[in-house]
Amino acid sequence: MLNKKTLSATLLALFVTAGLGACSDDSAEEAGEHIDEMVDDAGNAVEDACEKVKEGVDAKDKDC
Repeated sequence: MLNKKTLSATLLALFVTAGLGACSDDSAEEAGEHIDEMVDDAGNAVEDACEKVKEGVDAKDKDC
């Protein structure tokens, strides 16, 4: 299962990348929407990974 350090490092990397992308000529609103999409995608990826791990260990509660 993913540990908190890995998740934190991944989210930090996403925010840094999004921050660098926000420095371009795009408007602040577009940059904010891009960050929202990235955070949603990261959250979905973590949830999917958690569910796969729980399926792999045959856990009774498969929701994360």
